Amino acid sequence: MASLITVRDLLALQGRMEARRISEMLSLPLARVAAMLEQLEVMGKARRVQEEPGACLSGSCKNCPEGKACLRELWMVK
Repeated sequence: MASLITVRDLLALQGRMEARRISEMLSLPLARVAAMLEQLEVMGKARRVQEEPGACLSGSCKNCPEGKACLRELWMVK
């Protein structure tokens, strides 16, 4: 079973990652990974960042009908 240290170490090794990818790599439910990431954020060990949409063809993601679905939330070690 993965611990907070395992998640933090994975982030440190990979740089930036999505919670979904962490979940896949550690074979943990996404809800558990999300809770662990939030705990690391509260502890000051990790932070979430929004990746700028580079794949937006029109450049108008703010008016996107999907409600900014192209924005990715990444996590990284502080």
